[in-house]
Amino acid sequence: MAIPLRTLFFTFVLAPWVFSASGMQYYKRTQYTQEDVQLSEEVNLESKKSKREAETQENFEKLLPADAPGDSGPSPLEADASDLPTCLLCVCLTGSVYCEEVVPEMTTVPALPKESAYLYARYNKIKKLTAKDFGDIVTLKRIDLTGNIISEIEDGAFSKLVLLEELTLAENQLVKLPMLPAKLTSFNANHNRLNSKGIKANSFKKLTGLVNLYLAHNELEAVPQIPESVRILHLQNNNISTVNADTFCKGSDNYYIRPNMNEIRMDGNPVMLAQYPNSFTCLKALPIGRYH
Repeated sequence: MAIPLRTLFFTFVLAPWVFSASGMQYYKRTQYTQEDVQLSEEVNLESKKSKREAETQENFEKLLPADAPGDSGPSPLEADASDLPTCLLCVCLTGSVYCEEVVPEMTTVPALPKESAYLYARYNKIKKLTAKDFGDIVTLKRIDLTGNIISEIEDGAFSKLVLLEELTLAENQLVKLPMLPAKLTSFNANHNRLNSKGIKANSFKKLTGLVNLYLAHNELEAVPQIPESVRILHLQNNNISTVNADTFCKGSDNYYIRPNMNEIRMDGNPVMLAQYPNSFTCLKALPIGRYH
């Protein structure tokens, strides 16, 4: 049976062209679909990112004090340290607060969490200690303010710290000391500008539990009264030019022995220790310093 001419024409000419056109349309539709999916994913990712940033900003604003500025306020890096919560600037662990080299600069003692026992606020720009700084934190046992620019401490700044055992004020600009807590076992004021007039006669005498006393690299002209409990005394690099029979011993009691004093450093002072042999008879070891 003869195949109609029309059938042959469709089979060999029109059919391949139709299939080819259909394939191109399918390819284009597939390509457009992939592009749409990719664009949709990018939009979704950008939306999620924006949402996360908004949530982060919202959470941060919740941490700000009630009177802190809102959207128009400075960013965390532009804000002053005193405007931010302590535990946002510092590391707060159970009973301990670490505020070292804080950015932005910390110029005052931060408000501490209740029942804080240890404060480390080293190498900041704290200028002054007030009576209010530690007034509510009677649980403090150790304070380290090394490397600030403290030049003034108000009377009563430490008066309520009945549990304080260690106080470090090294590398500051102090010219005088306030009354110190009675339970101190260690006090460090190395590298300040202390002179003898800036230390009251009974500043250390009443500290009957004091073990370590560091007053090196200051401007002291004389040795202050040292309690019997002290074992280590550092006075190197001051302006001490004389000692007497009552500086470390009791000049009226030739049999007196100072039982606890193990180390006295007086090197770097103008005093010639060899000129005062009777001033050290009660000690277990001679002070370190200049004898020749």
